[in-house]
Amino acid sequence: MKKRLVSDVNGIGPALNEKLAELNIHSVEDLITTYPSRYDNFEVLPLSELIHEQKATIEGTVLSEAVVTYYGHKKSRLTVPFQVGEVVVKGIMFNRAFAKKQLKVGEKVTVTGKWDQHRQQITISHYRVGEKDPAAEIDPVYLLRQLITPKQFKKIIKQALEQFGHEIDEILPEKYLVEYKLFNRAFAIEQIHFPKDLSHLKQAKRRLIYDELLIFQLKMQVLRKYNRERTVGNAKAYDPEKVDQFIEQLPFKLTEAQQKALHEILIDIKSPYRMHRLLQGDVGSGKTIVAAIALYSSILAGCQGAIMVPTEILAEQHYQSLSNLFDGILTVELLTGSIKGKQRSERLTAINEGQVDIIVGTHALIQDEVNFMNLGLIIVDEQHRFGVKQRKVLREKGIDPDVLFMTATPIPRTLAITSYGDMDISIIDQMPIGRKDIDTFWVKESMFPRIVAFIEKEVKKGGQAYVIAPLIEESDKIDIQNAVELYQHLSSTLPSSIQTGLLHGRLTNVEKEQVMQEFAENKINVLVSTTVVEVGVNVPNATIMVIYDAERFGLSQLHQLRGRVGRGEQQSYCILIADPKGEIGKERMQVMTETTNGFELAEQDLKLRGPGEFFGRKQSGLPEFKLADPIHDYRTLETARKDAVEIIFKDVLGNDPDYDSLNTYIKNILTEYVDGFD
Repeated sequence: MKKRLVSDVNGIGPALNEKLAELNIHSVEDLITTYPSRYDNFEVLPLSELIHEQKATIEGTVLSEAVVTYYGHKKSRLTVPFQVGEVVVKGIMFNRAFAKKQLKVGEKVTVTGKWDQHRQQITISHYRVGEKDPAAEIDPVYLLRQLITPKQFKKIIKQALEQFGHEIDEILPEKYLVEYKLFNRAFAIEQIHFPKDLSHLKQAKRRLIYDELLIFQLKMQVLRKYNRERTVGNAKAYDPEKVDQFIEQLPFKLTEAQQKALHEILIDIKSPYRMHRLLQGDVGSGKTIVAAIALYSSILAGCQGAIMVPTEILAEQHYQSLSNLFDGILTVELLTGSIKGKQRSERLTAINEGQVDIIVGTHALIQDEVNFMNLGLIIVDEQHRFGVKQRKVLREKGIDPDVLFMTATPIPRTLAITSYGDMDISIIDQMPIGRKDIDTFWVKESMFPRIVAFIEKEVKKGGQAYVIAPLIEESDKIDIQNAVELYQHLSSTLPSSIQTGLLHGRLTNVEKEQVMQEFAENKINVLVSTTVVEVGVNVPNATIMVIYDAERFGLSQLHQLRGRVGRGEQQSYCILIADPKGEIGKERMQVMTETTNGFELAEQDLKLRGPGEFFGRKQSGLPEFKLADPIHDYRTLETARKDAVEIIFKDVLGNDPDYDSLNTYIKNILTEYVDGFD
């Protein structure tokens, strides 16, 4: 479609133009692709199909004159009988006495309202006199933030379609229209706003949802191809025998899932293209050893490796474990904000001169002063904690280094192919042999004194406990207040020999690091915290996780919190304090007590709460679609992904005239995302 401003539509003056701009509507295309958020359905159904106390629309003939009675101050009740087939239905309207003049005996009337099956009565909210209009049965509802009236908005969309509807390009090749029996794009857009009937509305949605998902998947596939093609010559020739020997001398055997993920990563390292892979693995599934072997392979090929993690305590833990693993084999160094002065400058020189094989660090790795001699592999742990720019800066420290992102949040396939469509994905969905499941219990708050006694008993045996403060709402102030009160209560209840600590979001990073360090060293035995408690922190002594108001968390977040314990040899426990009111809340608590498999829980979470809540409100990680819902439209998503992969594989964009419109559309989108993309 040609670039046309919304002001080109007849009837849109400066004042209305300003209001549309507030709704982020600037062009005609913006206007006609502002789709209804829902539809009021005024479809007439037979009385036998109406549901008691539900909204219904019926059609009948006025049987006798309406009667109006008055009560209270300016309040009225209108009663009118309708003949509907063989049945007489009583219609009731409140405070609309004027309708008596319109509801004439013998007139055909369509009424909508709450249906009372027992009394054969309808409380009318909307009525229409005369023959029904099929198009009026389905009324679109738009999110207009009260800036424009619905009537005015529908009028300008109608005008825009009349003026410029002929300019709407068909972006799909004929092949797809025929194969999937799809409306053409212009007709689909018209019908999404002004549906002829429910069948036309369904088909219009089907067409436009497929468009959205195909365009998104194509964008992902084109970016993937673009990134691969610009990194040809990135192959790393390592000695596979040395890698095998290293794996054989490990004190444990890799699980099948670890072997499979490692195989996929090693293929990437050997390939001429830069790796861009996400490694998903449940808490304790052994992602770190897989990442370590990948680093070893890259270093055997003459490159350096870097691991970037979100906090200093995590960096120190990775540094210690890698130093022990590669003792006498590789040089591992740590770089964080706390390392300053002469020690820092010496490490920077060693990194720059290639004297260090693996560099473990925080954001300190992306400072301008950090220069690598030959950075070949970057591993970003808990990748969602870093912004796109931060990850990009680290990538630019080398010449197209391979990048492996790691996350302990199991992501269902549906979300993975929408959120991470431009990455390859490896999954470790198997736990190491001998790892004990965490016993999970769901209790009421009245059990808290017994929980405190249990914590005391475990601490005396050498264990430690996390207690997550109640979450009332997304408010730091309230959550901290809860944490402080709980901390004070536990401090006064537990014996003085048991040290209690407090962690919340208002502490500085240095203070948070200090508290976590003391907990890791068992100087703090019981840690009261809001949900800021770090992902991945390894405290082997921690055997108890208590979560207040557990029903307010998603399954995935509860599972993440539960994963803070069970890292040592002792049996560990997770206690959920919850009193859910609804059935879904009760089902979620039950599911938590029945499974410790993060991937199963992630799928359940998705079904119970939907995609918007899966990652949390602040950072869903999901692309925003106008119509499509990756969960509800899962089959269409899979079809779109298959089609996108085929289109890129066959290289028809730009080479087959049937795909010219689609190619132009995709290029216009991608030039906004990628500098220099053509």
